[in-house]
Amino acid sequence: QVQLVESGGGLVQAGGSLSLSCAASGSIGSINAMGWYRQAPGKQRELVALTTSDGNTNYGNSVKGRFTISRDSAKNTVYLQMNSLKPEDTAVYYCNAIIRAPWPKFESGDYWGQGTQVTVSS
Repeated sequence: QVQLVESGGGLVQAGGSLSLSCAASGSIGSINAMGWYRQAPGKQRELVALTTSDGNTNYGNSVKGRFTISRDSAKNTVYLQMNSLKPEDTAVYYCNAIIRAPWPKFESGDYWGQGTQVTVSS
């Protein structure tokens, strides 16, 4: 089984910065993609940023130019650096990963962390 554990999050002032991390552990053969989604009260969960094994990255339109995703493959860890935070960034942030099981199972699964609260005050 696979577990994703987020760290970071908290309360910051508008215009400030915050950094999140997510570490994957368990039965891991390879990680095809890792990223972040967020969900604000009354809103649908939306993409924040993701990175794939080939090095490509994708960002949600609302965070482009402000957030940066990075990955330490050796540690099975993904990071999210959030700058120029706005009150509308307030949400629960969830780590997500598509992970292939070790040989010989060679099966992929979609995994989610428990979420971490980010609150940006105005």
